[in-house]
Amino acid sequence: MKTLEPFCAVACILALTGALAGCATDRSSGGKMTNVKITADVQAVINRHADLGPPNAVRVQTLDHVVYLSGEVSDGNMKQTAESIALQRPGVTGVVNNISVAH
Repeated sequence: MKTLEPFCAVACILALTGALAGCATDRSSGGKMTNVKITADVQAVINRHADLGPPNAVRVQTLDHVVYLSGEVSDGNMKQTAESIALQRPGVTGVVNNISVAH
């Protein structure tokens, strides 16, 4: 019976190692959910903004809490407004503004 004790200890260690690895994966997928939520939040606010509505088209993507803005607007102030909106949203750590201004 005593020879089984080391095997039980090893089995417990392996089980705990697998459980901890699973926790790390959950945090990673949680980060992805946060990025999706940030994208949806920023896009919703931009879509409601009168100056950024059609015919202007601003697209939002988020990676590691950094918002990437792209598309085209008709005025430079609109570009700055979109960036300002994104920076003010919860969870955003930075903004890369690739919006072009149509002439």
